[in-house]
Amino acid sequence: MSHRHEDLYWLVAPPQDFRAQCKAIDAQLQADDRTQKLGVAIQKLAATRLNTNQLTSLSGLIQRAQQSGADLAPLSAFKLGVLGNATTCLYVPTIAATAARYGVSLSIHQAEYDQVMHEALDPQSGINTSAPDAVLLALDYHALPFGGGMPSGAAIDYVETIREGLERGCRAPVILQTVPVPPTPLFGSLDVSADVTLRRQVTDFNAALVAMAQKRGDYVLDIAALAEMVGTQNWQDPAQWNLYKLPFAQSMVPIYAEHVARVIGAIRGTSRKCLVLDLDNTLWGGVIGDDGLTGIRIGQGDGIAEAHTEVQKMALALRERGIVLAVCSKNDDAVARQPFRELPDMILREDHIAVFQANWRDKASNLEAIAKTLNIGLDALVFMDDNPAEREQVRAVLPMVAVPELPDDVSYYARTILNAGYFEAVNFSEEDKKRAQQYQENARRAELESTARNMDEFLDSLQMKIEMAPVTPISVVRVTQLINKTNQFNLTTKRYTQAEVEAMMTNPDVIMIQVRLEDRFGDNGIISLGIGIVQDGVCAIDTWLMSCRVLGRRVEEMLLVEFVKQAKQRGAHELRGRYSPSEKNSMVAEHYKKLGFALVSDQNGETLWALSVQSFEEPALPFERMAA
Repeated sequence: MSHRHEDLYWLVAPPQDFRAQCKAIDAQLQADDRTQKLGVAIQKLAATRLNTNQLTSLSGLIQRAQQSGADLAPLSAFKLGVLGNATTCLYVPTIAATAARYGVSLSIHQAEYDQVMHEALDPQSGINTSAPDAVLLALDYHALPFGGGMPSGAAIDYVETIREGLERGCRAPVILQTVPVPPTPLFGSLDVSADVTLRRQVTDFNAALVAMAQKRGDYVLDIAALAEMVGTQNWQDPAQWNLYKLPFAQSMVPIYAEHVARVIGAIRGTSRKCLVLDLDNTLWGGVIGDDGLTGIRIGQGDGIAEAHTEVQKMALALRERGIVLAVCSKNDDAVARQPFRELPDMILREDHIAVFQANWRDKASNLEAIAKTLNIGLDALVFMDDNPAEREQVRAVLPMVAVPELPDDVSYYARTILNAGYFEAVNFSEEDKKRAQQYQENARRAELESTARNMDEFLDSLQMKIEMAPVTPISVVRVTQLINKTNQFNLTTKRYTQAEVEAMMTNPDVIMIQVRLEDRFGDNGIISLGIGIVQDGVCAIDTWLMSCRVLGRRVEEMLLVEFVKQAKQRGAHELRGRYSPSEKNSMVAEHYKKLGFALVSDQNGETLWALSVQSFEEPALPFERMAA
């Protein structure tokens, strides 16, 4: 089995009848068959190890489906503009198929060859008028003013000019590509320090590009790191640049599309949240039920044992950045927990695991139980298991769960999980660091709820404290994450960039309320957001969303109390809220009705509701308010 990153070796091979399956989907489109779940079929094909030709074919199919108006649920729509100095038409079409792998129905508008500056600066250009959700600025070193006596900042100034044009034009966030260092040393090892060399100039440029993205709330696509992973000699092919103006070798198209799609998926909030671990021959070598504590292999001094220790270190590192850990093992529960409790060489401990499912049920059923306990979707899970038969069973029953192929050699397990990009992030906040612990605390709350006599008793026992506060510069990253990742408890599923959120923070007509919740088990962090726009005596609720981790806690009633309070302060006499249905938010279709709003209109399921501020009566709620 190949371990080369560009081979996408963690994905399963495409079906032998790939072309026939594509034709079957095409036939359904031609017949206008709306009963078939085309998005599910497309995503299943996209989840395999497709080559460039297969990706191009599937992308064409996706485009035809989009043009026909077909329902591609559960794929989430995203418009991408592409600006590049190379022949982008030779590789950009593959990105749409790869994006389906990450739950995104991607439509792409790409500019004409090498028209970057014109497209950015002309407000009527195709890019600026296409209303993209983001623009990919795909530049390589050929496009930038390096060398030739140019000052070191000239390249970043060039990109800054492009960025300012896009800000005036389409006002979309930009995905900024770092630039791979060409494998052409001028001085040898001195290239890293001599400021006249391309290596030094490109390195300085990349650092400045990252700083620009952080300042503007843009996103970084680290193509320089990707080129290093595959080897810059392999990444860049001077013959293909000279002949076709391809910025990288043609063999690298699938892995390039993969990394672009990961970032788009992360922007859309489709990155995975939970790593589910098998135990025997995954977290340790051997079978605990047969070999016992002294027989399993973990720790130092043994190659196999050290490889399994690296798997545990990898899992713990993911947990420390907020990824939830769970266990799914065919084992007796007490036996499975024994190494966590008694072996000093174990890196992972029982309190690192949010949900521990060790029994003799099939693993698909246990994965469903894990998702239910954590209150997350099955599409948030990654399942790591050394057994090919178990992997295949889970893929067949639960295709929405990510199940990576693992190499025969356990030494490559940790690298495989990290290379596969399941947990791609476009930003990282203090809240993210706490997320794994918060899910663990949620599992304890669920256990308490199961023993309470009624819901009121359960809520009182939680000793909840709630904070209603405006969005701040410190919390804006977390708030932007919530806006772009929350799908189920989200009344309108509107998406905003960090820059757009920051603009609303300074608008006196906008009410922005972030909600933080604490209880006796810990701090849930910022779990809800409300945005209202006050105009002509009416507060129109633009955004109302909440993390599903706190469903049933009556947080939405408390947020309504705050909305009424702030609307009154701004002279509004009425709240108006809209429910816009999506493929995932049906759970809140009756949200406003439950809160006492009156129905104003209903057009094809999109409903408008109203509530009189003056007649609103504040309910008794089980919260202690914290000072903002």
